[in-house]
Amino acid sequence: MSATYEPFTPANGSSRRRASWDEEPAWNGSSDQQWSQQGSRSQDSERWPQQDPWAQQDQWSQPAQQDQWSQPAQQDQWSQPAQQDQWAQPAQQQWQQDQRWAAAPAPQQQQWAAASSPRTEARSSRPGRGRLVIIGLVGALLLVSGWQAFRVESMIKTSTDLADAVSSEQGRTQDLEKKLTTVFDPEGISSAVIPSVFRVRAGDFTGTAFAVGQTDDGKTNLFTNYHVIEETFKDGDRQVSLERGNTRIEARIVKVDADRDLALLRADREIKGLAPAAGDVKAGQQVVVVGAPLGLDDSVTTGVISAYRPDDSDGPTIQFDAPINPGNSGGPVVNSSRQVVGIATAKARDAEGIGLAIPIQTACDTLDVCGNN
Repeated sequence: MSATYEPFTPANGSSRRRASWDEEPAWNGSSDQQWSQQGSRSQDSERWPQQDPWAQQDQWSQPAQQDQWSQPAQQDQWSQPAQQDQWAQPAQQQWQQDQRWAAAPAPQQQQWAAASSPRTEARSSRPGRGRLVIIGLVGALLLVSGWQAFRVESMIKTSTDLADAVSSEQGRTQDLEKKLTTVFDPEGISSAVIPSVFRVRAGDFTGTAFAVGQTDDGKTNLFTNYHVIEETFKDGDRQVSLERGNTRIEARIVKVDADRDLALLRADREIKGLAPAAGDVKAGQQVVVVGAPLGLDDSVTTGVISAYRPDDSDGPTIQFDAPINPGNSGGPVVNSSRQVVGIATAKARDAEGIGLAIPIQTACDTLDVCGNN
C-alpha cells in the first residue's frame, strides 16, 4: 500500500480518531457532544489531507452512522467506549424526550386558547345576533302589515267596483223597465184593463163604463158618456147596471155634463180603478180600446193616435184609428203604459178608421173626480 492512504482502523482498535471520541466526558448533553464531534472532525481533517479518500469518507459520514458501525455486536461489553455509547444513547433520548415534553404544553395552551376564543366570540356576538333577530321580526311584521293593507285596499276597491257595477246594472234595469213600458203589448194591456171595464145597461140602451178610483167610504167612481144613460136620466131614474160575464153590479148616476157628453156613475163596492195618463197625447202613439160593442163585453181593438185636436168646436178631441162600434161609447182608450188617455165617444159615419175620444184630463176636470173623491 502506498503511504498516502491510511489503512482501515478496526472498530475496537486504539486509533487516534477513536481516542479523540473516547477522551470526551461521559455526557454533557447533546449540544456538548455535538461541539466535541465537530472539534474532533476538524482535527482529523487537519491531520489527514483531503486527498486521502478515507478522510473524505470521514468528512461526509454522519456521526450517527460512525457510532453505528463503531459498535459491532462482537465489541467487548466491558470496554469503556461501549459503556460511554451505551449510557450516552439513552441519555440523549431521555433529554430529547424531556425536551418534547417541555415543549408539549405550548400546543395544549394554544388549543385551550383557540377553544376559548370561539366562546368569547360567541358571547360577544350574541348581542349582535339578538339585534339581527329583532330587526328581522320587525321587518317581517312590516311586510305582513303592508300585505294586509294592500289586501284591504284591494278588497275595498273591489267592493267599490262591485257597488258601481250593481248601481250601473240597476240603472240599466230601470232603463229596460222604462223601455218595456213603452213596448206595445196589447195582450198585457188588455189583461190589466179588462177587470176594470163593464157593460152599462141603462133601460133599452147599452154602452161601456170603467172605474177611475174609490171614494172615502169604499165606493167606486166610474166614467161613461152622457148619451149612454141619457134616456134613463131624463126619465128621472138614477139606477143603472154594470155587467161583465156573470157579474152584475148596481150603480147610480151621480153627475152629468150633457154639453161634454160625460156622466159619473158610482157603485157600492170596490173596483180596481185605472190610472189617468198625464200630459197630452201625441200622434203615432199606440193604443188599445176596450169596450162592449153591440153588447159584446170584454172586446179589444188596437190602433194609434191619429191626431190630437185641442181647439175643436166641441172641446179638445183625440182622433184614433182603432175600430169602434155602437156599444164602445164610454170605454177607455189606453196607451202602452196601461194608462187611460181618453174616453171613446163616437165614430165618423160613412168612414172607416176615424174614432173620436174625450181626453181623460177633460173628464177629470169637468166631473171633478179622479182617484179618491
